[in-house]
Amino acid sequence: MTLERPEQYRFHNGTKAVLPFGADEYEARLAGLRDIMEMHELDAVVLTSMHNVAYYSGFLYCSFGRPYACVVTKTECVTVSAGIDAGQPWRRSHGDNITYTDWKRDNFWRVVTGIIGTGKVVGCEADHLTLLQSEKLNAFLQPRRGVDIAPATMRQRMVKSAAEVALIRQGCQVADAGGYAIRDAVRAGVREIDVAMAGRDAMETEIARRFPDAEYRDTWVWFQSGLNTDGAHNPVTGRVLQRGDILSLNCFPMISGYYTALERTMFVEEVDPASRKIWEANVAAHEYGMTLLKPGKSCAWITAQINEFLAERQMLQYRTFGYGHSFGILSHYYGREAGLELREDIDTVLEPGMVISMEPMLTIPEGQPGAGGYREHDIFLVTEDGNENLTGYPYGPGFNVVG
Repeated sequence: MTLERPEQYRFHNGTKAVLPFGADEYEARLAGLRDIMEMHELDAVVLTSMHNVAYYSGFLYCSFGRPYACVVTKTECVTVSAGIDAGQPWRRSHGDNITYTDWKRDNFWRVVTGIIGTGKVVGCEADHLTLLQSEKLNAFLQPRRGVDIAPATMRQRMVKSAAEVALIRQGCQVADAGGYAIRDAVRAGVREIDVAMAGRDAMETEIARRFPDAEYRDTWVWFQSGLNTDGAHNPVTGRVLQRGDILSLNCFPMISGYYTALERTMFVEEVDPASRKIWEANVAAHEYGMTLLKPGKSCAWITAQINEFLAERQMLQYRTFGYGHSFGILSHYYGREAGLELREDIDTVLEPGMVISMEPMLTIPEGQPGAGGYREHDIFLVTEDGNENLTGYPYGPGFNVVG
């Protein structure tokens, strides 16, 4: 007897899960996407990035080398997932889901073609499709015309809904809880990894308390000390903390794909005069930057003002990256609303509903007085007449010389 092996099937197993947002929120997002489709005269879009699939469907996939998609037409929203995930993608999707099998190569593209058809005008994410997958899209869909819709979807994601702001606000509060747990764990003689685990455990416990129906994954802490503070994304090590060490607290709770962050400079037990001077200069830049986050101001203009502020204090040469970025569905391994970053080459103008960080950092090379990386990071909601700081954990020497 030969087993019939299908290319695809619907495995709608169990009942739909509680998604991060209600059906009205996802329908509003899809309506916005269909406006983009109408503007570009598209028949369908094939969304392949983790952030866009999650944004429009609620399903945050785990690729493990397999392709995934959210296919949106004028009437349908269908996630396409691998058989290894069984019914979970359907339970976590707003709309339909089709499972493709791996018993024949390219069944993923056969499913996508079955939804859209051939010879249509198709939008895709040019910044996410690899050369190989782009070639497969063209071979299977044979589109009459292709359009890169990544920039347009990014612009849609940059302005948050009230529901998104509410989730981000809670994420900031969770990050604060992680910060306090880290502060309590810091003392000379403990390792970076031990402090990081205390912060992570506190945040995951708090997320589970606040969101009992969520999926729990990807929350993490980068806690750095001494030389390891020189970069913003340096991984945790087993280095043992010592009296007088500069520390960098970095809490990153993840709630249903939504990332928030709390970042603070700290010192173990004492801070020397040279380090305090640099720390206070960075705090002053942070506080000045807060006053600039207003609707109508461009990212480039804000950046120029902070550059001038630091240059007047002979500190600009120690800046290593931009002063802040957008928040929403993003992570250290997916997503990035690059059109909303505080850099010289970004002309985006702030609007009410945008969520952006202020996070100046100064890095003093090893061997110089005050060596180390200094960074303060708060998250702000741009309002009609200014901003609202969503971060509560205190910054500066008055609270963060600990242990």
